[in-house]
Amino acid sequence: MTGRTPRLSRLRRVVPEGRGGRPAEARAARPEQARGGKPRRRGAQPKVVALGGGMGLSASLAALRRITGDLTAVVTVADDGGSSGRLRDELGVLPPGDLRKALAALCGDDDDWGQTWARVIQHRFQSQGDLHEHAVGNLLIVALWEQLGDHVQALDLVGKLLGAHGRVLPMSAVPLELQALVRGHDPDRPDAVDTVRGQATVALTPGEVQSVHLVPNDPPAVPEAVDAVLDADWVVLGPGSWFSSVIPHLLVPDLLDALVETKARRVLSLNLAPQPGETEGFSPQRHLEVLGRHAPKLALDVVLADEAAVPDRDSLTDAAKRFGAAVELAPVARTDGTPRHDPELLAAAYDRIFRMHGRIGPWR
Repeated sequence: MTGRTPRLSRLRRVVPEGRGGRPAEARAARPEQARGGKPRRRGAQPKVVALGGGMGLSASLAALRRITGDLTAVVTVADDGGSSGRLRDELGVLPPGDLRKALAALCGDDDDWGQTWARVIQHRFQSQGDLHEHAVGNLLIVALWEQLGDHVQALDLVGKLLGAHGRVLPMSAVPLELQALVRGHDPDRPDAVDTVRGQATVALTPGEVQSVHLVPNDPPAVPEAVDAVLDADWVVLGPGSWFSSVIPHLLVPDLLDALVETKARRVLSLNLAPQPGETEGFSPQRHLEVLGRHAPKLALDVVLADEAAVPDRDSLTDAAKRFGAAVELAPVARTDGTPRHDPELLAAAYDRIFRMHGRIGPWR
């Protein structure tokens, strides 16, 4: 693709006005129709597209596969560290690591076949040689890319092998470099703004990230990813590393156009805690502010946050209003004290949001 696509249980609810003064709840109550104006069959499962990368996207997929069988993951391809970075440097391929994690997350908990293969593709070799720390799944995906010459076909084939409950797509067909403008990256120059290159470096950078961009700056989107967003009922963005996994999707022009133009409702799922380095010290509302700076035309319908991670609910509500979004607060964190999402609780929150905001249910 070289140019633009031709078509582009315990929840607290705060409902703001939508864009143009229209209440968000009115927007949510629009008639149930599939694309093209055809009524959606009662009881049909919602088409859901989840965007992100790394462990945040994996958490979202593990939740979403519990409530729909029509699920597509669109995954960032800017990773340059570890096994993915080595394969990318040596072979010039897309970094496969986040794609592999997404495929593993789509394997069912009660499926011995899928869980066995999920463990296999996540397995990393330990050696004193060149295979050290390479993930089996990374090698399998790259081998299929070389055999088939088609990113999407190869990932679909791996999904079939695993019995994945959904589809995994790269957001772009070319490997991308993430660059960030960071204030105070050099402790000796706290007010200076420097360019930091590479996703692995950006994720751990000292200082304050001001903005990020991609190289090339106008990368082609994978057409199947654009079509999935345009055809979705719901699009879920986040959780995940904010500057290195979430915002990059908004920097692919055709994908951003699809996110702006789609008739789907859009959910932004916030992180449970700031990430050391990348978003250290960020409040929940600050996450929305930087998202808006990178994609000022993007509208949202729902902002989902863990109720224990929002100390200032009024400020988050005000930030969400700028996107035309309602705020949903729900317990979605694991009970072990770690800043990780519980897939069952997150699934319950998504399910409730999909029902509350006008979708015909039940789907299961």
